Amino acid sequence: MIFGFLKSPSLSPRQHRLQNTPLFRTLKPLEIKFVDGVMHERRYLPDEIIFDEGEEGQALYLVMSGRVRISRTIHGNRQLLNELEPGSFFGDLALLDDSPRSAQARALGGCELAVFFRDDFLALMETDAVIGYKISLALARHIGQRLRYQLDGSAQLEAL
Repeated sequence: MIFGFLKSPSLSPRQHRLQNTPLFRTLKPLEIKFVDGVMHERRYLPDEIIFDEGEEGQALYLVMSGRVRISRTIHGNRQLLNELEPGSFFGDLALLDDSPRSAQARALGGCELAVFFRDDFLALMETDAVIGYKISLALARHIGQRLRYQLDGSAQLEAL
């Protein structure tokens, strides 16, 4: 094929999952491959804590398989905030700063997560400004949407 170099690169199942996540939806296939290369894969056992409330936030997590329960201690009792399924992401504010986690994330059954560490995100913004811009814009839109829901009284509860 003469114009084979114009063909979009084929994506792995994991890369397709990333591309279908709102945070990465605007990325081109080559950009998805690049981002996938800086993400880490983690597997968690049933009932294993992914991060605990009050811990320093260091990474954003994308649910690749399994489910994750997000809960928070309110008035001394653990309250369920959300249960996340494949395609969801959580811990997004950790890409922006190292503030303490506002909730606990725990694996419901075994699960596989793609982890995007803040240091890798910051390095990506320096090495590829276009990808960094696209992810930052999607992140800002997601946080803005969550804030609007909370201001409207129909709060979407997530781990920040």
